[in-house]
Amino acid sequence: MKMTRRLMSLLLAALMIFSLAACGSSQTEATEAPAAEDAAETAAAEETADSGEVLQFRVGMECAYAPSNWQEDTASDTNYPIENVPGAYAEGYDVQIAKHIAESLDRELVIVKLAWTGLIEALNQGQIDAIIAGMADTEERRQSINFSDPYHTTVYGLMTLPDSPYAGGTTIHDFSGASILGQKDTMLDTVIDQMDGVNHLPPVDSVPNMISRLDQGTCDAIVINLENAPGYLELNPDYNVIEFAEGDGFDLGFNGSCVGLRKSDDELLAQVNEALALYTEDDLTELWNWAVENQPN
Repeated sequence: MKMTRRLMSLLLAALMIFSLAACGSSQTEATEAPAAEDAAETAAAEETADSGEVLQFRVGMECAYAPSNWQEDTASDTNYPIENVPGAYAEGYDVQIAKHIAESLDRELVIVKLAWTGLIEALNQGQIDAIIAGMADTEERRQSINFSDPYHTTVYGLMTLPDSPYAGGTTIHDFSGASILGQKDTMLDTVIDQMDGVNHLPPVDSVPNMISRLDQGTCDAIVINLENAPGYLELNPDYNVIEFAEGDGFDLGFNGSCVGLRKSDDELLAQVNEALALYTEDDLTELWNWAVENQPN
């Protein structure tokens, strides 16, 4: 009987040791399992990062401001699809600049057509990554977004009908009494306030609308970018373009056409400036002349 009790005691002790060992093994497995899962998730994330997926470079523009940008309905070797207008393609100086920057960033270019007045809001809301639309880096706009170095400089002048009594103006102050029209939310409108004694008309939304109003005779002159004048004159060869001598024209107060970027995108700003620096002045002039020659008639 004593022997039996001893054996039973030994058996119970052995069972307790085995039970504790088993519990210890379960706890180790329970603590190691999440670590294994985390490792698997990390490996999956690394695999996704290394999958070669290309980031997008989403660019907003009007596609209605030739020769900077315009819209076409047929694909070519140089134009680019417009994401939100099926079957349409963007072309022009800005498009080529956008393609160059996207290639330098090693990103996929996506062009989004937007109204001029909605470009800055779309940028700050994250719908696009950049504005490349012939936008000047005015002080007012610098309050909302950052700008790259300029990729194009501009000079402003006026365009009138050939028989206009103001066709012979030589300074911006020779237009007293004239009704002058510009484009909404652009310097083409705001510089009119520099002219003495003119009737500053409510602006319209695009340059084509400005030209239409001039043709209809509802204004005496419109403010234009002089580098765009050859294209306008192809459509309206009798129109009169007025270029002012230095000191007699508009004070623009900006550097030129720049890429617009969000205030928070400092790294992207540096990368864009690096990409633009690869162009020489001759490169940009050649590209601009190409856009002028190929803009729609």
